[in-house]
Amino acid sequence: METLEKSVEVLNDLIEINNDRIAGFADAANDLEPEDDDLKTIFHQIRDESRRNVLELGRAVYKIGGEAEAGLSSSGTLHRMWLDIKATFNGHDSKSVLEECERGEDAVKKAYQDAMNSDNGLPPEFVDLISRQQMGIIAAHNQIKALRDSEG
Repeated sequence: METLEKSVEVLNDLIEINNDRIAGFADAANDLEPEDDDLKTIFHQIRDESRRNVLELGRAVYKIGGEAEAGLSSSGTLHRMWLDIKATFNGHDSKSVLEECERGEDAVKKAYQDAMNSDNGLPPEFVDLISRQQMGIIAAHNQIKALRDSEG
């Protein structure tokens, strides 16, 4: 039973971080100027990817009899507050928004790395799910980093 409880905890942590990611990219898209429409489109795609992640993770939690998390993590809330404060002082230029998004993506990558820790004792089907989602997380992080680097 302890393994199932640990699995639920790990999966719910990933649900929370994806919920943070959904809110963070929605906020970031709103912080951009109208001329940054292509960047807004990318942010919406990443947000939608996290919505799919949450659905898949939630199904996995329910499959083993757990209750899926619906909220945000406290660290995600703090990150969005920092993004709002920074935007107040720096404006909404795309480079500063991308820098904050990359910081957020670093936290998401770390959460997925932590979830893959063998000490968690996740069943293989959950390891496969998390690994597949992790590839999308890494790809999005690399895309955000490349965009930030191209801003000069």
